[in-house]
Amino acid sequence: MVSDLHTAVVRTRPVPATRDGARIGAMATRRTFLKTLAGAAVVSRFGAGDQAAAQGTFRHPATGTIGLQLYSLRHLFEKGDIAGTLALVRGWGFTDVEAAGTYKLPPADFASLVKKAGLRITSTGADFNQLAKDVGGIIQAAKTLGAQQVMCAWIPHEGRFSRADVDKAVPVFTQAGRAMRDAGLRFLYHVHGYEFQQGADGTLFDALATQTEPGVVDFQMDVFWVVHGGGNPVDLFARYPNRFPSTHLKDMRKGTKINEPTGSAPDDTSVVLGDGLVDIAGVIRAANKAGVKMHFIEDEHPESEKQIPRSLEYLSRLKL
Repeated sequence: MVSDLHTAVVRTRPVPATRDGARIGAMATRRTFLKTLAGAAVVSRFGAGDQAAAQGTFRHPATGTIGLQLYSLRHLFEKGDIAGTLALVRGWGFTDVEAAGTYKLPPADFASLVKKAGLRITSTGADFNQLAKDVGGIIQAAKTLGAQQVMCAWIPHEGRFSRADVDKAVPVFTQAGRAMRDAGLRFLYHVHGYEFQQGADGTLFDALATQTEPGVVDFQMDVFWVVHGGGNPVDLFARYPNRFPSTHLKDMRKGTKINEPTGSAPDDTSVVLGDGLVDIAGVIRAANKAGVKMHFIEDEHPESEKQIPRSLEYLSRLKL
């Protein structure tokens, strides 16, 4: 994915300490999850505000904040039923979203529909070229949406990503990150897999991380793309603690060729969390130790709406 991305997040609460706290917590999470799925069935009977009040919210005591990336549902949004698609997201139990564009609507109008659905926008995406030319416009749009975070998902390049592309990105990201920090926003670069080619002093991702200032330029780890490109998510969290405020949780179909630093793969290689070759549990454990605050589910499959509830069910059973 090379466009701006947006994501829904569901906040978690700790399980009360009891002798059987773990078992009780798991049972409660499972019950809440089932209520959340049931809530999706009432979308057509309730208005957005009533719907938000009528259903439970998916929560997981171990994984922390769980998210859904709205890019996952691009094929539904593009059919024109924006309100209905947002209601579906809320019906799964999500509360916050990171918008994947506004689908030809002015930002204020899209933000209004999100709010009416019982959701709120916490993060939005930005195009690299616009970052270079009009960071003020990006900041204004992010504030109109109500976002606190802005991420860039792609560094333009011809052929294989190179050190020259890193050197081009560093000043753009630094200038934009400082402007956003001054405006009360946080800037992240979404790691896309092509950065794991070797350079003179480590990988090209290492060059990007070491040449940028923490708190000015931080990162969002897409675990699918990291693995696809030949990186190791767990190792990255250990080497760069507190540089990854968020992740994109996305699993990869078994048998998919990895160590391919292209940033590109067929959409149907995105599978239900826990069904693929990515160690989702290990990623979450390492991420939680490294200071990650949000885990965003992303599902790029053409029928992602069928897979997302199953990914939530996997997380509801997950023991860390």
